[in-house]
Amino acid sequence: MSEKKLRRLSREISGPSIKDALSGKLSEEKLSEKDRHEIYVNSDECEDFSQEEFNREWKHLLEIYKDRPNLQSTLSKTPSVGNDYEVILEIENTMQEDLINSVKPELVSLLRRKLKNSKIILVTRLSQTDKNKIIYTDSDKYREMVKMNPVLELFKERFKLDFE
Repeated sequence: MSEKKLRRLSREISGPSIKDALSGKLSEEKLSEKDRHEIYVNSDECEDFSQEEFNREWKHLLEIYKDRPNLQSTLSKTPSVGNDYEVILEIENTMQEDLINSVKPELVSLLRRKLKNSKIILVTRLSQTDKNKIIYTDSDKYREMVKMNPVLELFKERFKLDFE
């Protein structure tokens, strides 16, 4: 049991790997915990930036996470910048929110450093998408087709077909 804890803890502690260093995959964009904390706490900088500048920096952030496809996919939708430098990222489900929360301090620190604005905060918002019912059965498929083309019902009656 203690061995499992050790493995889990060692996996959570992220540091550069020798393999990545030798292959040149080390990213200079990754910040140490101390640097992230200093950027997070430092509230001296407050430069304005445009949505275009933000979009450009956001695309650079996506490249940092290219080794994590799920996270990169979640971050692929460019967020909007609201009042008081609130970055609003629309997500589709809670799994995406968990992914974002795992890197949120690093994301915010990088944005604050690149855009020279320590008031940037990242907010996730669950988007209200229509979750259509998945059609499995033949009768469900038929009903959906009749909704799109009511003439199918006449066709079914005329040829005495039975789908349900």
